[in-house]
Amino acid sequence: MSYTRIIQIEFNHCDPAGIVFYPRYFEMTNSVVENFFADEVGKSFAQMHMEGMHNGVPTVHIEADFIAPSRLGDKVAFTLVVRKLGGSSVMVEITGRMGAELRLRAQLTLVWIDNMKAARWPEPLRARLAAHLETAA
Repeated sequence: MSYTRIIQIEFNHCDPAGIVFYPRYFEMTNSVVENFFADEVGKSFAQMHMEGMHNGVPTVHIEADFIAPSRLGDKVAFTLVVRKLGGSSVMVEITGRMGAELRLRAQLTLVWIDNMKAARWPEPLRARLAAHLETAA
């Protein structure tokens, strides 16, 4: 099961040519992850940090392919799919599309931390992540 969020490309995302400056895509992918956890996994980043910053899901690895430019005003559909679920890690794939055109493909590995150390996923979170697990076609 995938999770999709639409992000409109704003002036602050763009370089002087009016296309997305590539580091801004990392901010957008983080936004998609943050909203996925709040909307689907049942633990928002705010809740994690309100608990004394003892829990969280830092990104420990990221790979990205920038396929086609996105421009000011575009509404890009970012879709997140869980590809692999480990004991303390999760690998997600995020694609960004404008209509049928693929703009971005990224794979991120996140790790559940407790007291600033990798730890097993709490079972309720693991079950919700597992519900989104899809293998690559």
